[in-house]
Amino acid sequence: MTDRHWSIGEMCRDFGVTARTLRFYEAKELLSPLREGSRRLFTRRDRARLTLILQGKRFGFSLEDIRQLLDLYDIGDQGATQLARTYDLARQRLAAMEAQRDELTRAITDLREQLALGERMLAERGIRVAAE
Repeated sequence: MTDRHWSIGEMCRDFGVTARTLRFYEAKELLSPLREGSRRLFTRRDRARLTLILQGKRFGFSLEDIRQLLDLYDIGDQGATQLARTYDLARQRLAAMEAQRDELTRAITDLREQLALGERMLAERGIRVAAE
């Protein structure tokens, strides 16, 4: 049984990324497609790695963090080290995201208060503001 391979075009279509993105990830050693002349042929492993790369990016992990996590898969402990390190980084990232959310919530509240104050001040001067 031969493994299926995907062209760069198929990968782009399947994952909603550009060829430039795939070449960039290859240059950063996150993906390692096979070469057939000048063609890149992506394996199931590349597809799994790209799924993890895109998910890591969505969660705000740096490419270096993602590369290190992906490299841990190959150390031969059935992914235990990779899983533990991913869990630790994910907990840290979640805490950072929650802190950002809380700061954003405070900023939104403050801005709404300032807008209300501005609206009152404008109304005192007989200036109407546009409704939202």
